[in-house]
Amino acid sequence: MSQRKSEHRELMANVDSDENQIRSLLENWAKAVRKKDIDGILAYHTDDIVMFDVPPPFRSKGIAAYRKTWDTFYTWAKDLGVFDILEMKIITGSSVAFCYASMRCAGCSDSGKREELKFRLTIGLKKIANQWMIAHEHHSLPST
Repeated sequence: MSQRKSEHRELMANVDSDENQIRSLLENWAKAVRKKDIDGILAYHTDDIVMFDVPPPFRSKGIAAYRKTWDTFYTWAKDLGVFDILEMKIITGSSVAFCYASMRCAGCSDSGKREELKFRLTIGLKKIANQWMIAHEHHSLPST
């Protein structure tokens, strides 16, 4: 086998491994959201995470501010346990990666009526000490 083919196979194996690690990280994050497991939600987020979200605040910076946004989510979501990844695409480099996904969640309106939202998610990750960490989240709704 030529040196070039060997290097290509090694690169592709690393990409597959990185994609699998990120996919697992994000699936576990969504599972933690459904279980209201705050420690699981915060795991694998950088201390300086920046998130843009649908409900206020528009921008949250830092892990403490990110953690606080989940109080708002759970006030709306009640105990419905819906936070599902519908489809996901992951693109990796050697030290940075991003993911975009369509998602679904459910909660209750002020009148108590069940609401279901489909939303978009974009996540930016960076590899720190050989571990993928979420540095940015962006949740958005399609305009109406």
